[in-house]
Amino acid sequence: MGPADADLPTDLLQRKLLIPVQGIPREALQNTFNDARSQGRFHDAIDIMAPRNTPVLAVEAGRIVKLFTSDRGGLTIYQFDPTETYCYYYAHLDHYAPGLQEGMQLDRGQVIGYVGFTGNASPEGPHLHFAITRLAPEKHWWEGQPLNPYPILRQAR
Repeated sequence: MGPADADLPTDLLQRKLLIPVQGIPREALQNTFNDARSQGRFHDAIDIMAPRNTPVLAVEAGRIVKLFTSDRGGLTIYQFDPTETYCYYYAHLDHYAPGLQEGMQLDRGQVIGYVGFTGNASPEGPHLHFAITRLAPEKHWWEGQPLNPYPILRQAR
């Protein structure tokens, strides 16, 4: 752990979250959290490269709070953790797992969707855009404090 890791939420580290793309080893993850994006934005997530239609897994148990299609993120899933402290965001999906719906309870490791390139992702680089936010007291799925998933997923052994 480096000096920046001191700010990592220890409760989240202790949960040993799964890598959200089936078959991707922890060592293959890249830290793209602070990468620049258009209009002065930062990435605030990591991209996990994988072939189109690779299964996307729930990183832990929780509840789907929103299934949403946006210009930037394409086909997306917002999942709250069991304590409703954190929100997991899965974007650029090709399609959802059959039967997926808002309000559904998820099991850790459950297939929830498939890697794609919907939204502003390139067809040449299908990937999962994965983000974690710490929810504000209002528990809005669309807002929260971005946390870097890279060290959390890399240390979850």
